[in-house]
Amino acid sequence: MSLHETFQKAPGAILVVDDEPDILIALEDLLGDDYEVITSASPSEALELLRARPDIMVIVSDERMPGMMGHDFLAEARRLSEAEAILLTGYADLPAVVGALNRGGITGYAPKPWDPAALRGMVAGAMERRRLKLELQTERALLRGLLDNVADAIAFKDASGRFVRMNARKAEQLGADMHACLGRLEADFVDPDRAAAVQDAEREAIARKATTDVVEEHASEDGPRWRQVIRTPIFGPSGALESLAVIERDITEQRRLDARLRQAEKMQALGTLAGGVAHDFNNLLTAVLGSIDLAARRIDDNPRVSKLLANAAYAARRGASLTHRLLSFSRQRELEPRVVNPNTVLAEMSELLARTLGGMVQIEKRCADDLWPVLIDPAQLELAILNLCVNARDAMPDGGTLTLSTRNARIADGDALTLPAGDYVALTVRDTGSGMAPDVAARIFEPFFTTKEIGKGTGLGLSMVYGLVQQSGGAVDVQTAPGRGTAITLYFPRSEQAGEAADEPGATPGQRKRRSGRILVVDDDRAVRSVTAQFLQELGHQVIEAESAAEALAAIDADARPDLVIADIAMPEMNGLELAAHLRSRERTAPVLLVTGYADISGREIDAAVIHKPFQIQDLDQAVTELLGKD
Repeated sequence: MSLHETFQKAPGAILVVDDEPDILIALEDLLGDDYEVITSASPSEALELLRARPDIMVIVSDERMPGMMGHDFLAEARRLSEAEAILLTGYADLPAVVGALNRGGITGYAPKPWDPAALRGMVAGAMERRRLKLELQTERALLRGLLDNVADAIAFKDASGRFVRMNARKAEQLGADMHACLGRLEADFVDPDRAAAVQDAEREAIARKATTDVVEEHASEDGPRWRQVIRTPIFGPSGALESLAVIERDITEQRRLDARLRQAEKMQALGTLAGGVAHDFNNLLTAVLGSIDLAARRIDDNPRVSKLLANAAYAARRGASLTHRLLSFSRQRELEPRVVNPNTVLAEMSELLARTLGGMVQIEKRCADDLWPVLIDPAQLELAILNLCVNARDAMPDGGTLTLSTRNARIADGDALTLPAGDYVALTVRDTGSGMAPDVAARIFEPFFTTKEIGKGTGLGLSMVYGLVQQSGGAVDVQTAPGRGTAITLYFPRSEQAGEAADEPGATPGQRKRRSGRILVVDDDRAVRSVTAQFLQELGHQVIEAESAAEALAAIDADARPDLVIADIAMPEMNGLELAAHLRSRERTAPVLLVTGYADISGREIDAAVIHKPFQIQDLDQAVTELLGKD
């Protein structure tokens, strides 16, 4: 139902004022079928009724009444109500009526005796005018409320481009008083380039005779800001332009949030790629390191060859370190989280940071006293802080101040960090260095991206930081600008757990008594399988090889009876996880040792131990000895 229909449906109240009771009865009979009629024989009493009934729409009053003339009463009534007024008179000549109309704000008069049809028509017209005025007032109030409270900047312009209506936000945008803007052009308040751009955009909307929706970028002190500008031309019945409505919405935070989401999606894709690359490299490095180790054991009294093998092993271990960082970035490496206080971690790193950063960097700490605990791998947190500090030092080649700070943070829904609402601990590393341009800052967490000279950085330090934070359920916020330094804040969820007690001292796996066994090695990579088999043979075990899970099951069904099964996780058709589950479902089965180059898996969840590639013979010996020792 429209606003007009709503007003039309209301019956409307009429106040009839006359000192003669017969007249009141006659008017009530005449108008009572269509309206609510309220009668009064006294002007003073009628004024009190107006105060009590603001819904009275029309007043019908006699002119000659004792104590107060009709036009004087209506003049007083005008101060209390905007109801339409009709004057009834049986005596006044035309000049007197005109004077009454002017003094009392009277919209019409009827002579006595009245014509019933004419008077009903006059009352109906007055009632319609009052309803239309109320409707207009309501629409104006709604429009004013909308204009004053909406977050958008709204303006209406005439066909010449002059402001005819605007809200306070638009006036604030122009830097002027709202009333001072009316009747003037936007070019009077903005620079010529901006004025020309506005004029071109408005001409386009008018020429197209349709709403245009564009996003405009503007420079500000805190970086670029974006506005969505909607321009709607309004044409009259003749087709001529009557006005132009312009709505400007600040979408800067939405743009920044979208950028964060796109960056997160890109980082997730890069993480998946990094994990796959790391897995393939770990397979290669397992074969390389294993072959080097086996070759070194067979070289007797040949220092030159031994040195070459040692150099090759060192290079391979460096490659293993790179894949380790890639797996940290891609969140595919198991962490060893504990409940820790980041303040304690920073305190324990004081000496290390002082030595690493050198005397040209001044270190300041601003740590909250009541900092909440977090659940995180403390060793990885130390490495993340060290990476951030080293990068900060490199950004201050001539020295500067490095500030390490911690605080408790409450994140609300819809925050730009895209974190679930809750309690977090924020750890910030801030430098006074050169800062970064936006295009550089957007890529700092990408693997192998670095701004350092060749040979001075792998581009994986910040990738590891990003991976740790994401794997811990947190987020990273970067605030930087050229010449204004950089502040990187790590957000970690608050932990409600208590710290776990240290493990009881006891014998390590390497101290267990070793026994030989019959071991089934399952791996689709021939080189890795061969190295693993030779390691086991060096350790005195009997080895059966299988290149697939199906071949392994066939060997077991053929009465191979292994004491231990070593299986790679990433195999086609049936992977190592599925093989372990299948073996566990049998009545009698050997324990399973899973080998992985990248998977984030907890062996305790599937009743199987896990060893990560690339491994050396000592790692394999420890894992095998522990599993065989359980029998």
